[in-house]
Amino acid sequence: MAGPLVETKLYVPKVPRGLVARPRLSERLSRGAQSRLTLVSAPAGFGKTTVLSAWLAAAGAGQRSVAWLSLEGSDRQPGLFWTYVITALQGAAPGVGALPLSAQAPIETVLATLLNELNAVPNELHLVLDDYHLVDGPDIEAGMVFLLEHLPQHVHLVISSRADPALPLARLRARGELVEVRAADLRFTLGEATDYLNEVIGLDLTLHDIAALEARTEGWIAALQLAALSMQGRADVAGFIAGFAGDDRYIVDYLVEEVLRRQSDQVRSFLIQTSILDRLSGPLCDAVTAGHGGKAMLEALDRANLFVVALDDSRRWYRYHHLFADVLRTHLLDERPGEAAGLHRRASRWYERNGEPAPAVRHAVAAGDLEWAAGLVELAIPELLRNRQEPTVRGWVDVLPDEVVQARPVLAVGLIGALMQGGEFDGVEARLRDVEQLLAQPPAEMVVVDEAELFRLSGRIQMYRAALALSRGDAPATISYARMAVDRAAAEDHLTRAGASALLGLAVWGAGDLEGAHRAYSAAADGLRRIGHISDVLGCSITLADIRITQGRLGDAMRTYEQALRLAADQDGVVLRGTADMYAGMSQIAFERNDLDAAIRHLLHGEGLGEHAGLPQNAYRRRVAMARIRQAQGDLDGVLDLLAEAQHAYIGDFSPNVRPVPALTARVLAEQGRIGEALGWAREQGLSADDDLSYLREFEHVTLARVLVAKYASDRTGTGADDAARLLGRLRTAAEAGERTGCVIEILVLQALLQHARGDIPGALVPLERALALAEPEGYVRVFVSEGPRMVALLRAASKRPYVRRLLEACGDRPAQRLVEPLSERELEVLRLLATVLDGPAIARELVVSLNTLRTHTRNIYAKLGVNSRRAAVRQAGELNLLSRTRER
Repeated sequence: MAGPLVETKLYVPKVPRGLVARPRLSERLSRGAQSRLTLVSAPAGFGKTTVLSAWLAAAGAGQRSVAWLSLEGSDRQPGLFWTYVITALQGAAPGVGALPLSAQAPIETVLATLLNELNAVPNELHLVLDDYHLVDGPDIEAGMVFLLEHLPQHVHLVISSRADPALPLARLRARGELVEVRAADLRFTLGEATDYLNEVIGLDLTLHDIAALEARTEGWIAALQLAALSMQGRADVAGFIAGFAGDDRYIVDYLVEEVLRRQSDQVRSFLIQTSILDRLSGPLCDAVTAGHGGKAMLEALDRANLFVVALDDSRRWYRYHHLFADVLRTHLLDERPGEAAGLHRRASRWYERNGEPAPAVRHAVAAGDLEWAAGLVELAIPELLRNRQEPTVRGWVDVLPDEVVQARPVLAVGLIGALMQGGEFDGVEARLRDVEQLLAQPPAEMVVVDEAELFRLSGRIQMYRAALALSRGDAPATISYARMAVDRAAAEDHLTRAGASALLGLAVWGAGDLEGAHRAYSAAADGLRRIGHISDVLGCSITLADIRITQGRLGDAMRTYEQALRLAADQDGVVLRGTADMYAGMSQIAFERNDLDAAIRHLLHGEGLGEHAGLPQNAYRRRVAMARIRQAQGDLDGVLDLLAEAQHAYIGDFSPNVRPVPALTARVLAEQGRIGEALGWAREQGLSADDDLSYLREFEHVTLARVLVAKYASDRTGTGADDAARLLGRLRTAAEAGERTGCVIEILVLQALLQHARGDIPGALVPLERALALAEPEGYVRVFVSEGPRMVALLRAASKRPYVRRLLEACGDRPAQRLVEPLSERELEVLRLLATVLDGPAIARELVVSLNTLRTHTRNIYAKLGVNSRRAAVRQAGELNLLSRTRER
């Protein structure tokens, strides 16, 4: 061997001062002591060496020895490499590897002797090969494989590398003999980034700024370090972070020096050309580069850890690290300024051929080919709207210049539809007039790609005018325009007819004509189903079911949801938007029927489908449904939290908000006894007992009546009872006239409770019996049960038919005659003391009995009451009037 060995390559690097503690990585590395190989594999700048040296320093020497070797490119010659390896081992275990290397002896012979000597070493030993990628190759591979396959159990190999080494990793992984630490593990978490930037560097950044920087760098340690350098001395740190990108000079210098300059011309060209892509696949890269071998190149980049992130388990799709992509795009513009447009154009064509309009449009715009982009948008809009991808279409409104859109009537109307579905109405009427003027011109004056859509525009324009009128609250104009849209729509234009029918239904729904609304919405759902807009059918189903619930027809509402789910299940296994909303609706019905387990199960199932399975209002619906369940469970504070979240999540649309969250909140406040706050809500809403009534505010007025009843029941003063009685009478008349039986049932319940509070039990039973008669066929339970003890008292006085007994049982009421056997006098005395704050020993002393005797009495009481806890026994005893009997004695 020529020249001496460099001894500094055999020392474990010192741990930098102010190092961020990373126990999660130390724990993973420590697990490597149970494996044959620990591989730390990540691109440049991810802190591989630092993590290893910190782990070794923290663990201490103890019963373990460490042989460290920092490798360089000049160590690729086998003789020099193995000399360094053996020398490192000798430093950790003196006497090992005494035989000199010979050019004539096969490396396996030398290694066999080395392995035998290592086997005799008493301590655990780690052999660490740092920067192994600099020597990895065929000349080293055979010996390394031999060494790895025959390592003694107490000897562990640790390799850090920028690329996966040519070793049998798959076999080791399958045997459980490989521990891997990769870029995803080495990235700084938000907490670690905070410690580094604020504690180590001393930048005193806000959590918001750190989160933005961590997201931009994707936890890449070198990038955070370089960003910290850039921030020093800056006055506007927040502004720097907001604009931080791969064109920062430190990032550029680092990546150019450490990565790009080390690549072959072929790899470098591939990287720069494909930098325009947000995601990469072999065929797409071939199309963009006008070459071949893209798949193999991506796999090679992945193996080399060249800032490529796999997006799926099958390694078909990748992306570049964001900052790396920024640098690559900078080099594209600097080195090949005339190529970018052509690359984007090829990408656009590839995406268009493969049925992905959104990226096809994005690349067409980037190529400056706005006419091609406009044609793509025009063709894509119907499918995207069918799949409820309005945000994608809405984004194109800002991308395409007005002069391009104004010559294309079909495109213009499609973009209008996206605006309106997003609740943006300003300027829509002017856009509609512009389209009408264009349609009046000779065909040569306009550009049309989708000829079929051209003949549907007349009806669609009137449909959008109906929507505008509805947004203004102008029901007569909505109805007029909707009917005009149906008249002008072509026979096969089911979309326009369906949209107009839905708008007509909304107009009459707001007026309280629920049956007319149901007919119109049913027609809309049928038309949407015909053209395959199944997600929109699910949206219609929510309205149809809600109408049936208001009409008191819970069974019909449940069937509506179930039919919609069956329709959604026929879509080739794809979970459609709106599916989760069906489960939220079924949860509400199960709750009303007091099947809380089913209600929770439906909600959890819908939530488990993911956010993409819900329509925009799903987050709101789900929280309201869960709030009602929490209310039934007695968690009133949790209810208020959920309702606050629901209000925040509420997104207004064309449907009337007939059960506003503030009214739901007022109901909970009244139940908590916070009558003043509930009345404050009524004042804020401008509600009074003498208001003119409308269906749109019916829920709020019923809530006001509920608050007035609760106030009178608590203080028995003022005119609240008369106000409540007058309001409830008017509400009942209006709801009965509109055949809103669900509302009628609740109003009757409140009338009964008001009479009970007045002490008029016979008067209370009249509305209660009517409510029971209406509720029984549909299985209502919670509308009675949720009213608590006052309702229990009334139900006990009501006619004793099976339905009433079931309601009493749901209230936890067990008639005295249904006890297994009566309680003895002594058991009644024990029961009275169980209702106090005394603990078991204190009760035993009070009764002058042993603790065992008390336990026997308690078990007997539980058995006779059919309960299994002290709290349940006291509650049951109170409902059976047993405690009052003990007091009378």
